[in-house]
Amino acid sequence: MVIEIRLGDVIDDWCVKCKRLTNHAVVSLLNAEPAKMRCCSCYNEHDYRHEKAPPSKKELLKQQELYNQVLGKMDPPAE
Repeated sequence: MVIEIRLGDVIDDWCVKCKRLTNHAVVSLLNAEPAKMRCCSCYNEHDYRHEKAPPSKKELLKQQELYNQVLGKMDPPAE
């Protein structure tokens, strides 16, 4: 069964302002997928985040360190 999402439907999403999972109204659609959402608690509009919280700064720093380690092990390009 495929559920068709329409403008004005209320679905859960991660609110970037409230910093929690709240009810959101669909404000715009792109290719039958939600694109913009409006939080029903604070009325902030943002892109659809697929119910996922953004990574913490600690996680981003860890990823950057791992990336730098990988780059450090690579040979420089031959000229």
